[in-house]
This record gives sequence, C-alpha cells and structure tokens, in this order.
Amino acid sequence: MKATAAFALLVAGAQAAPHSFSDTFPKLAGTSDWSSVRQTANFQSNGPVTDVNSDAIRCYQRAPGGAPDTTQVKAGGQITWVANPNIYHPGGYVPSGKTAADFDGSGNVWFKVYQDMPTTSGGQYTWPSNGKSELSFTIPQCLAEGDYLFRIEHVALHSASAAGGAQFYISCAQVHVAGGSGSAQPAGLVSFPGAYKATDPGIMINIYNNGGKEYQPAGPKVFTC
Repeated sequence: MKATAAFALLVAGAQAAPHSFSDTFPKLAGTSDWSSVRQTANFQSNGPVTDVNSDAIRCYQRAPGGAPDTTQVKAGGQITWVANPNIYHPGGYVPSGKTAADFDGSGNVWFKVYQDMPTTSGGQYTWPSNGKSELSFTIPQCLAEGDYLFRIEHVALHSASAAGGAQFYISCAQVHVAGGSGSAQPAGLVSFPGAYKATDPGIMINIYNNGGKEYQPAGPKVFTC
C-alpha cells in the first residue's frame, strides 16, 4: 500500500460545565460507537489526559491495537466527529506493510488539518465549537489515497493558568482516504508525545484575562493543499 500520513484536528475550549457523560468522541457520523474509533480510556468516565509527555496524548486508547473497522472517506469531502456529550469546554506516515488498524501512530507522522479559533472580547475567548455535538471539516483534496489515523483533540482550558492544568480529550479514528490528487506532501510532521510542552502559550494560559491577545494554538500550523 502507499505510505500515507496521520492527521490531527484541534478543538480548544474554555467554558467548564458539569459532566453528565464521558467527554469522548466515540464515532464518526454514519458509524456506530467505537467501530472505527479506537475506544478511549475514559469511555466510562470524564477523565482527561493532563500530561503532554505521556503516550496517552497520542490516542488515549483503552488498550493496544486498532478498532474493528476502517471508515472509507473521500478526499475533498466532509467528515464529521460526533461528541458525547456536547463540546462543553471552551485535534504519520502509516508505513508500507501496515494499515490504520495496526499502526500505533508513533513517530513524526502527524500533521494538523483543522483548528477551531476563538474570538476575543473583554479579555475572554469564545470558541465557535462550544455547545456543539458534532464537528465537521473538509478532507484536503490533495491527500494521497491510503490509510490514515484521524485524531481529534479537545483541550479544556478553564484550569490552564498553571502547567499541567489543561485537560485533553482525545480520540483516534481509522479512515481510508480515496479520490485525492496526491500532489502535496505535508511538511513539519510532529510526534505525540513530543509536539507539545506543558508551558506552550496555547496550553498554559489564563483564558479569562488574556489581555486581548490572539489565541496561539499548540502544535504545527494547519496543512493546506
């Protein structure tokens, strides 16, 4: 198979709210829970990842190995993550011979395809994704056909004024992308762990008194064709 890449989607957030169910992304729209999404360690709790240097920052998997299925998607088309519950807090190369189902996502293989940017008013941030139950984005048309790991990351920042206070809610889906031009090669690939530091300005931050500064998302820039 062709060597392809893993990609990540980032949703940062601010507003805290009561947890009625686990903060998870258990499926892609049109699939069942944990069919192509690898079951996370917090699937029965609201526990986040807080250590950016742990292996859990990659996919937060409950156990090693892949999910049962791989979802087929089209380059240039839309793909949607489904959250459980709503988003209340104001996301590598799969080597030849491996598939999305058996690749663990280690190494410098990740690039970012989307990030949810807030507006700022009165010293506070407001994220467009806050309160949503689904989040969609368009798969870059120029991606080569092949298997990918698709990682979503929701960063809760309501307690992030000190190092280790940010809360990461993560899921990884196994997808097969087809129909792309395959003309672009993502640069600046990163690893998880390794992409973040606990003191990065988008991770250690007082979101309630930001001085009107533009939010600086963690990780690499968004890849475009």
